Amino acid sequence: MRKNKSQRLARRQRRLAKQKDTELLPERVPFAAMPPGDEQKTDIRFWASRAVWTDRMLSTLVERRLKHGKWYSLIDKVTSELNLFQAARKVTAKRGAAGVDGQNCEMYEQQLIAEIRTLRGQINSGHYKPQPVRRVHIPKPGKPNETRPLGIPTVRDRVVQTALVNVIEPILDNEFHERSYGFRHGRSAHDALRIVEQKIQDGYVYVVDADLKGYFDSIPKERLLKLVRAHIADGEVIDLIESMLDQGILEELRQWNPIAGVPQGAVLSPVLSNLYLNDLDHQMAESGFEMVRYADDFVVLCRSQFEAEAALLEIKQWVESAGLQLHPDKTKIVDSRYESFAFLGYSFRGECIYPRRESLVKLKHRLNELTSRKRSGSIESIAKELNRVLVGWFRYFRHCRWTIFKDLDAKIRSRLRRLLLKRHRLNPKRLSRNQRWPNAYFTAAGLWSLREAHIRFGQSS
Repeated sequence: MRKNKSQRLARRQRRLAKQKDTELLPERVPFAAMPPGDEQKTDIRFWASRAVWTDRMLSTLVERRLKHGKWYSLIDKVTSELNLFQAARKVTAKRGAAGVDGQNCEMYEQQLIAEIRTLRGQINSGHYKPQPVRRVHIPKPGKPNETRPLGIPTVRDRVVQTALVNVIEPILDNEFHERSYGFRHGRSAHDALRIVEQKIQDGYVYVVDADLKGYFDSIPKERLLKLVRAHIADGEVIDLIESMLDQGILEELRQWNPIAGVPQGAVLSPVLSNLYLNDLDHQMAESGFEMVRYADDFVVLCRSQFEAEAALLEIKQWVESAGLQLHPDKTKIVDSRYESFAFLGYSFRGECIYPRRESLVKLKHRLNELTSRKRSGSIESIAKELNRVLVGWFRYFRHCRWTIFKDLDAKIRSRLRRLLLKRHRLNPKRLSRNQRWPNAYFTAAGLWSLREAHIRFGQSS
């Protein structure tokens, strides 16, 4: 009896000590507490493909010493065997799905050199033609009942697009605004979120939360090609890009050619979609607005309601002139002190930052699948599967308020206890589940704790 009492006292002391330690930690770790992306990696000279770009070419590009401001004679860079070889190795390393021709990455890799030489000959002779893109539908994050289209080009077309990107991406990226973060080297969503957090703390509490309706599918092709021609004067490269934009789409037994948009899932799409919104980035900055963009997701942070309304008006005018549309229901002005707005998976309201509802729904749906009462396997094996999901989710959402991690830990352990109760056919009314399987039991089984990870993250920050 005396031994049990001393054990309870020791546990209580450890719990109080832990509580005292955690009280010293902030409720959440600000984005600003972590260092920004490596500035060296944002430098074009760091990431440009050396199969294409020499030191002299890069210096000309970065220092803007180009005559007439355009690049000529680039097709030989696209079709060089070294560039095509590097592009092919990059594509096959991802082990992506097969396109309409049924050829997967393993099959392509077995005849790599022959495939590259065939491609090179077809492009140089003008006989290369991209095959239709196989379209599939995948679930939207956080919306299990909704899907979004994804295009899967053939492996050979992905190789050509990657070789094209190796040539044109440095040229176009050199024109992009510093507040554009999506699909760019050395930049991340957390870098964009850091700017948003900083501006809100500086008093930019009125937020223009804009949403482009079907952006990737609605980009006007001719206007996009005109923007490309402003920087690239090689007609053969332009024709190659145009052929990629004109690729047919094959969905089940139906095939058609889209009249607008860039194919989602194509290697070329990120850099071209960034190019189309680049003018908006520069125009908003020149007008004095604090805009942060990640791909087609952007917000404008303002000091007053009037400033926010002026920013929204300028966005509407630009979007209309660019042949795009704002979503009427999702575009709004928010006073972030009293209302929430979502950006890149996070929900901001005052000083509270949580995962947005859709992000939580998606996570909980996956956790429910992994902890179903009908699951087989040991708790240790289930914990390993859970850990893979939890570690990846925490790496992105680690800047949220600590209570979200505590609640998720409790939910996971509760579902595991229900699973164990069913296996052991125990009556929960007659047995305390926490007594039978305390938190320490799951820790010993290797289950990763979000709350413990957040404590360690807070201490290291």
